[in-house]
Amino acid sequence: MNKITFITPEFAVSGELSPSDYAELAARGFKTIINNRPDNESEGQLPASLHEEVARQNGLEYVHVPTTQRELFTDAVVGAMADAMTKQLGPILAHCKSGMRSSILWAVVSARTTPVAEVIATLQSHGIDLSFLHDELEHQAASRSGS
Repeated sequence: MNKITFITPEFAVSGELSPSDYAELAARGFKTIINNRPDNESEGQLPASLHEEVARQNGLEYVHVPTTQRELFTDAVVGAMADAMTKQLGPILAHCKSGMRSSILWAVVSARTTPVAEVIATLQSHGIDLSFLHDELEHQAASRSGS
């Protein structure tokens, strides 16, 4: 299994999951899996439908919020991720190929309700440096507040 990084006690990220990982995730107390990889992103990648089937077989909720780098900051993707993060039971594990997109999506969603400096500091305290996205996160915060 790839390394799991908890950003908050209720939200963690990791790289790609294999079907054999789901039983361990359930045993570790996760309740929901969010898959941020679009199908057919890379050769040999398992389809989201198989991830969903294995997740449910292991008693886990499953949400597919696929995104590419170009779509990360779109309202459709951010809205879907925000819904998944707020409406699903935690702890939640979000995954993508490396964990970076899932981390960015957490940051974007969080920046709409939490000061950007706090979002970046939280990530940095867990070894994730997204300070290069400061301006984009500020833009997301401004778009939420209507300014």
